[in-house]
Amino acid sequence: MTEDLLQYLWKHKKFDVTQLKTTRKENLILQNVGVHNTDKSGPDFFNALLIIQEQKWAGNVEIHNKSSDWYTHNHENDSAYDNVILHVVWEDDMDVFRKDNSVIPTLQLSDYIAKNLLIKYEKMFLENTQKWIRCEKQLPEISRFILSNWQERLFLERLEQKSIFILKLLEDSANNWEAVLFKLLGKNFGLKVNGDAFLSLTNSIDFSIIRKCSNNQIKLEALFFGQAGLLENEIKNMYSSDLKKEYCFLKNKFQLNKDGVLPFHFFRLRPPNFPTIRLAQFAMLYFKSPQLFNEVIRIKSINEFYKLFGVETSSFWENHYTFEKESKTRKKKITKSFIDLLLINTIIPLKFIYARTIGKDSEEEMMELISQVSYEKNTIVSNFKKLKVPVENAMHSQALIQLKNRYCDEKACLKCAIGNKLLNGD
Repeated sequence: MTEDLLQYLWKHKKFDVTQLKTTRKENLILQNVGVHNTDKSGPDFFNALLIIQEQKWAGNVEIHNKSSDWYTHNHENDSAYDNVILHVVWEDDMDVFRKDNSVIPTLQLSDYIAKNLLIKYEKMFLENTQKWIRCEKQLPEISRFILSNWQERLFLERLEQKSIFILKLLEDSANNWEAVLFKLLGKNFGLKVNGDAFLSLTNSIDFSIIRKCSNNQIKLEALFFGQAGLLENEIKNMYSSDLKKEYCFLKNKFQLNKDGVLPFHFFRLRPPNFPTIRLAQFAMLYFKSPQLFNEVIRIKSINEFYKLFGVETSSFWENHYTFEKESKTRKKKITKSFIDLLLINTIIPLKFIYARTIGKDSEEEMMELISQVSYEKNTIVSNFKKLKVPVENAMHSQALIQLKNRYCDEKACLKCAIGNKLLNGD
């Protein structure tokens, strides 16, 4: 027996509530199970309402596998548990006392749970621990309606999760939304390999400097490449010399330093994702759209986003991937697939949080936008597709990533709509 299951059984009243008695044979009427406390500290349920032997009680409920766990967890020394009015356990192996030496009423839940429910739980969630996800055999039984509703909730949950980082950036930037967008875009231009390096670079440049340089493409490129430490090698071409001269001027003018800027990596990257190419595209984006934040907030159409972000590099990078070596001439425009990643990881989360801060409900708008974005191709999405889970757009793929990382991997089946449906069968 697990405490997670006991909490689930209590929360959803998955037992016969009509003839409840405490372990001391006192009549127990359950009026309200209380509010589930999802924090790691304090009683499991707050503000429960009970009647024990015609005496009304309002307070907290603590749930354990055994009564003795109360002492194992040192609750007797924690004042947060002083207002516990009922101890719900699977096995009552000892009395638990309040500070005034009165016994806390105890409900032994094992006396009221149907055996078939426990058998189903064990078969579904405990016997399949070696599988990719516990319920993969039963997953095809879940209706498209339940899956669709759950995916929408998971997507919004993932947006909420991403909002934590965005709000931290907002706080660090003194509520400067333009600066937040600059940092978020930087991190996502760097992808996984250089994301932290790009973020450290954007953190090293006050956004007011970007505003002052945005009317000059060479200034922006010099600023980005110089702060990234990519102009330090001896390179013999006019373009590199111009960037070095411009960076020296900007460095002195704005008192720039590279303290805290992480190294940029080329290893194991395809040439289109080299930091040199992404920085050149990043510079061109802010040169073409100096009012980028206003555009991002205004635009609602995915085609307009493709147009806004579909910029090319400056001419030097058409036949270079690095400063040193010339390559075959090729336009290096930001692709739709890369813009999709920006929409998923930067634009939609930012628009969602911004709308909330100005008191606007944007859930429907964000759902419509994310549903037009192609789904991500990764191991999680591929495995769910093998299990016949429909994946048609980025809302689905984001939801499935959230499902795998926050529910399946954490064995939180009882908090999952799919797990609930399989367990209850109704």
